[in-house]
Formats: sequence, structure tokens, C-alpha cells
Amino acid sequence: SLDKFQSGLKLYREMNFNEAIEIFKAALELNPDDQPSSVFLNRSQMYAVNPPPADWDGVFVMTRK
Repeated sequence: SLDKFQSGLKLYREMNFNEAIEIFKAALELNPDDQPSSVFLNRSQMYAVNPPPADWDGVFVMTRK
């Protein structure tokens, strides 16, 4: 699960959100309680629909509570 998370995180930081989504889903299949993969799955899904700017530095900015 950790290897999958690290692979997904690399894809996320490279802005390959659709690929990251698949990796995070696979990590959650291995361990449904994997909170980091769950968080990054949600962020990847959001960014796949609404991509960050081209100069994005990888930081997630909350826009609502």
C-alpha cells in the first residue's frame, strides 16, 4: 500500500491526476483504512475536473470548510 501511495503521490505532483486516481484506488483496495490515499484520491478527482494552474507548486489550497 505504501508503494502504491508513493507512486500515486508522484503522479499527483506531476499533475497526472487521472493516473493518480487509479493508483490511489488500488491502494485503497489493499487497505481501505489508508487515509492518505483517500485524501489524495479526493484531491486528484477534484483536480482532474478543475486542474490547477500550469505553475502549480503541488500545494493544496482549501477553498471551503
